[in-house]
Amino acid sequence: MCIIFFKFDPRPASKNAYRLILAANRDELYSRPSKAAEFWGNDNEILSGLDLEEGKVGGSWLGISRRGRLAALTNYMDARVNPDKQGRGFLVPNFLTESMDSCSYLRKVSSESHLYNGFNLLTADFRARDATVCYYGNKGSTEPINLKPGIYGLSNSLLDTPWKKMLRGKQDFTQTVNKNLPTDSLVHELLHLLSNEELNMPDPVQALQGEGYSGSMLQALSAICVRFPGYGTRTNTVILIDAVGNVTFTERNMVGCDVSQWSTNSFSFKLLD
Repeated sequence: MCIIFFKFDPRPASKNAYRLILAANRDELYSRPSKAAEFWGNDNEILSGLDLEEGKVGGSWLGISRRGRLAALTNYMDARVNPDKQGRGFLVPNFLTESMDSCSYLRKVSSESHLYNGFNLLTADFRARDATVCYYGNKGSTEPINLKPGIYGLSNSLLDTPWKKMLRGKQDFTQTVNKNLPTDSLVHELLHLLSNEELNMPDPVQALQGEGYSGSMLQALSAICVRFPGYGTRTNTVILIDAVGNVTFTERNMVGCDVSQWSTNSFSFKLLD
């Protein structure tokens, strides 16, 4: 399970504004091996965390390249997962390493969607004078959506599905990004938002999709920051892209399996033309 909030504005009016503000949580088994975000690929062009789980090594949930390609993945909540399907985590690095544009890539993924369990995938291209963000969920429309400028939320259902945690988080995210804060303060407040463990129950919309999950698990999953024995939010990520292509990537990771111990790393770079 994961959650993503983002504001997309391809041509901000002010040079101090952002083309993209993204705040995301990765929820996973605490014991699942993974690598914290670092640059990799040809010429160290791609920045992302990587899965180290046997059979899924090299997959990812969120990443960005120096050439302005970005991808983010969430799983679709479904208690009936087929273990023989292909790993969804490869959808992210496959996009980051290809030259195909965002929506063309998602159309290709759509044609192969039966190979995967339920997922949502965001792909984006940020160029000097243009930007595109596209969305596809294999439990929804067969056609990718080219997103208009705006504020969006994505969890473990289709884009902007009104789960209570999504509505609460999107409201808080909107208030935060509208404050016009300096970069450090904006990152700090978004990390605070991602750490909100307040339960958003009851939620009949989430519960309907979560048929087959235990009541205690559904309750835990109603929070933006999930806490359940051995499972929950273990990575917070904030990505900012400003009007002239400067990128700030901040990742906060749980250390080991200890919810009281965290490590934060930040990366800053300018997108290549």
